[in-house]
Amino acid sequence: MSKETEGTAKRGASNTWIDRQFHLAEHGTTVRTEILAGITTFVTMAYVLGTVPNIMANAGLDRGVMLTSMILLIIVTTVAMALVTNRPFALAPGLGSVAIVSGMIANSGISPEITAGVIFWSGVIFIVISYIGLRDAVVNAIPASLKHAVSSGVGLFIALLGCKNAGLIIALEGKNNLAFGDLSSPSVLLALIGFLLILITKQMRVPGYMIFSILITTLVGIPMGLTRMPEAFFMAPSSPFGQFMKIDFLGALQFAYLPFLIAMFVPDFFSTFGTALGVGAKAGFLDEDGNLPGIDKVFKVDAVATALGSLFCMPCMTTYLESSSGVEAGGKTGLTPISTSVCFAFTLLLTPFALMIPSAATAPALIIIGVGMLSSMRNINYDDFTESFPAFICVAFTIFANNIANGICVALPVYVVLKLASGKIKEMPKIMYVLLGVCVLYFYSIIK
Repeated sequence: MSKETEGTAKRGASNTWIDRQFHLAEHGTTVRTEILAGITTFVTMAYVLGTVPNIMANAGLDRGVMLTSMILLIIVTTVAMALVTNRPFALAPGLGSVAIVSGMIANSGISPEITAGVIFWSGVIFIVISYIGLRDAVVNAIPASLKHAVSSGVGLFIALLGCKNAGLIIALEGKNNLAFGDLSSPSVLLALIGFLLILITKQMRVPGYMIFSILITTLVGIPMGLTRMPEAFFMAPSSPFGQFMKIDFLGALQFAYLPFLIAMFVPDFFSTFGTALGVGAKAGFLDEDGNLPGIDKVFKVDAVATALGSLFCMPCMTTYLESSSGVEAGGKTGLTPISTSVCFAFTLLLTPFALMIPSAATAPALIIIGVGMLSSMRNINYDDFTESFPAFICVAFTIFANNIANGICVALPVYVVLKLASGKIKEMPKIMYVLLGVCVLYFYSIIK
């Protein structure tokens, strides 16, 4: 046997278990391709290392604790997705739910324990629906226009959060309105630099443009006095148990928190549904009817991930759309997200780098991501007033009332009234009456 043939045989033998586990040959891919695809996915979603802990820190939680918890949850849930589904899907906290959780604690004065409980019950509902086969029923129950509106409302909320974190938008003391902050402040100027960097690198299609821009902006912040250099670049990560099991299961079941529960569940559920189909289509996984074989496994892993994350007060862990970048790089199996998880594991030793990123550096990313979520509004039928107006109401009151739950609870009654008044009762799912009752109870809890 020649040396070349012997080397090939050894490589084949060394990859036997991997190929058997992930069916690489069956999917027409290789270990090298899958690893590179996993690294690509990591680079495109690495911005969560700066954005999510910063948002949670602004809500009063320990940034180091949340960073470590998030990284460990990304690793565990992404590996679970890889092994259970063998799909190239990675998980991380959804920015929509991060904004909701931050708003509940910082704006609505809800305790982290209650907030964690709401996340938990959102996950439980997701688990029940996923394991007893009610996915299609839920997909069809909530009107499409309101699904898109909830996503867009959350998007604007994220964008506003970014503006606040940069000091670009502030609440005027003694007045009930928002206004520009000090536009000459270092924080605003740094955010503007970061914003321009993201716009330019995005348009130039720079790989990993988001994290690249955040890192460059962080370096620019050093001479501006906004980026604080760590005492050591390599150190043990913070304990992930700072928020572990600090959760009020029963308190979270009060009627006052039901809209927040809906606000978290709806985007999480439909984001998973849309991402799985979208990334699956790009990878060529969909069947002739446009369905993703094995999508129920994706839902089950996603649902359990959300419930698990709640034990650490971590916003809903969800399948990330950035997984599509790994698919574009050739990833087709679960080995891709396994590689992504390994990359995140290495960042545990580099937490000082992530913690030195100032809010002004991540704010532009939040603005870009949030505004991008408004694209879902194009799917609304604007020729039908009974569909378009409730959608507008949902988005508007999410921002005007500075609360995602308020936006939903104003939009749902408006939707029901318009459908009844226009004689389109048959178009309205019966579950809308149940949701209408939830809204009434919510407003009663506010008035009381």
